[in-house]
Amino acid sequence: MAADYDLLIIGGGINGAGIARDAVGRGASVMLVEMGDLAGATSSASTKLIHGGLRYLEYYEFNLVRKALKEREVLWRLAPHIAWPLRFILPHHKELRPAWFLRLGLFMYDHLGGRKLLPATKTVPLDQGIFSKGLKKLFHKGFEYSDCWVDDARLVVLNARDAADRGANVQTRTKCVSARRDGDHWQVVLKDLTTGIERTVTASVLVNAAGPWVAEMLRGVVGANNSSAVRLVKGSHIIVPRQFDHDRCFIFQNGDGRIVFAIPYENDFTLIGTTDVDFEGDLGKVSIAEDEVEYLCKAVSEYLEKPITPDDVVHTYSGVRPLYDDGASEAKAATRDYVLELDAGDNKPAVLSVFGGKITTYRKLSEQVLEKLTPFLPFKRGTWTDEDALPGGDFAVTSFDDEVERLSSDYPFLGKIFAARLIRQYGTDARKILGSAKKAADLGQFFGYNLYEAEVKWLVSQEWARTSEDILWRRTKLGLRLNSDEIAALDSYLDAHLAELVGTAA
Repeated sequence: MAADYDLLIIGGGINGAGIARDAVGRGASVMLVEMGDLAGATSSASTKLIHGGLRYLEYYEFNLVRKALKEREVLWRLAPHIAWPLRFILPHHKELRPAWFLRLGLFMYDHLGGRKLLPATKTVPLDQGIFSKGLKKLFHKGFEYSDCWVDDARLVVLNARDAADRGANVQTRTKCVSARRDGDHWQVVLKDLTTGIERTVTASVLVNAAGPWVAEMLRGVVGANNSSAVRLVKGSHIIVPRQFDHDRCFIFQNGDGRIVFAIPYENDFTLIGTTDVDFEGDLGKVSIAEDEVEYLCKAVSEYLEKPITPDDVVHTYSGVRPLYDDGASEAKAATRDYVLELDAGDNKPAVLSVFGGKITTYRKLSEQVLEKLTPFLPFKRGTWTDEDALPGGDFAVTSFDDEVERLSSDYPFLGKIFAARLIRQYGTDARKILGSAKKAADLGQFFGYNLYEAEVKWLVSQEWARTSEDILWRRTKLGLRLNSDEIAALDSYLDAHLAELVGTAA
């Protein structure tokens, strides 16, 4: 008897969603299960950069850096609404890495990754012009280079959306209770965490993309005797009011060998991160520690005229990176590259486990996963995800401002700030949310800032949002804007209408 699915994927982070999209696009029948919300853990807690990782050159991770650099312009082209280029300034700190060393690293950075659209590195003065305001006067010179930014949680959701649009069965709030081999397929017991109902499905191949839970899933659910270890490293970020008048990001060197980014965030804020701390504890309760807040404040204050203190912090977030344990003595030195382990011997159904990985390289990781699984799956074509845009991203990388202008023109009541937010998060799908609205009142209940019922309905029915946290901190970042009364109103709305909205899901 044929299995229910060719491929069952455990884990709705960026790797799981990317693999699901790629596999279903090749003709396989796919199911993706996630025990919480899509991007509910590590994949919404990154520094949100599509980058090669400049500092990884110091650890001789040339292959990882090259692979990541090549993906920058690919992902920008596939998702020009949620991804865009940024210019980073690396101040020269005389007491740390020498200028020649920085120039050499940036020369390699410019030339390793096939850069075509992103501008090259240049030297910039920091004691005059727009960059002088806010920095201490002892920094005279910096190096400006290119990388890209991406809304990490939306990248996950849009990969899942596209997978579902192509026929994948995506189930959130669904836990994999057990997976056992039965002849030529897997018997997988799934539990709906909302209703408590369990059911069994079958699959020819299993992919374990459970992120920080990957080793636990292998041992406790799949029942494999696997010796591979995951090094759990917590990375935390703080958000403070906007610190600079310009649109550049800063990458600050620290005396401990690490670097910290200060990045323009959601127009009115600055995002600062990240830390690297070995993690032991409950993966369901990951949060920033006091000493991490102090570390980040101290690190950036080394460079700023006006120091940042813990009292300036308006929000924090933390995530645990599931790095492959390569025996590195320090968390900052552990490899960020991924490792794929396939167990498929003795004619038994295959299981492939994903260790490590980065947001930047998720698409290449997906391709390599499916390359390993090609002997076991009925693919009808090869690689394809470097060409087809993600939902809402079907416009040129140079046309973002034009899309905002067109939306503002077609829906004059929006205003530029609202129109820009809708294009930035939904791209051309913004028009599906707005529909035939002629005025703001046509969008339904108003929840605060520029969040209306029409958008909430879209997020529940099309993007698997189920709670105000899903909506305000992952699908949008409007948690920075709404007050407690407005959030309570959104909670009340979801309590009253969730079942109805879920019922309309595509």
